[in-house]
Amino acid sequence: MTVYETDVPGVGRKFELEVGEGARLVVLMHHDGRRELFHRPNPDADSQRIVDLDGETARQLGAILTGAYFQPIELDRTQVPLGEAILEWVEIGEGSSIVGQTLSGCDVRNQTGVSVIAIQRGDETVPNPDPDETIAADDILVVLGTREEQQALQEFVDQ
Repeated sequence: MTVYETDVPGVGRKFELEVGEGARLVVLMHHDGRRELFHRPNPDADSQRIVDLDGETARQLGAILTGAYFQPIELDRTQVPLGEAILEWVEIGEGSSIVGQTLSGCDVRNQTGVSVIAIQRGDETVPNPDPDETIAADDILVVLGTREEQQALQEFVDQ
């Protein structure tokens, strides 16, 4: 990522970050501590003001963006000992064709390839559910599988 810095006489300093194909995020830091945040969608467009921040709010936002409050897992950089498998939480809607069926009855594993490792039902968690566990509307299935298997499950439950 490229960051461009420019002095703005009588105002402060401007920073521009490339954030996409020709798009830039512009931060104007005033001498008085204010920060203005702008978005420029392409090189030919005018910058659109997003927000005006005081110094304290800007520092708090910066801390959030750097991960001081929450550090997400960046999947494209993470190697998991599960190979290509990932965990997902899939909510079962009222109209799903698998509502009222048991895990073995709807044959989730053979139909999609995922393994159901838990069911979240309201405040209750059913770990390692038995094959005769009945799936209810609003259940959340905790499943293990590849991205392709996860997609197959989503299509399967949406039927």
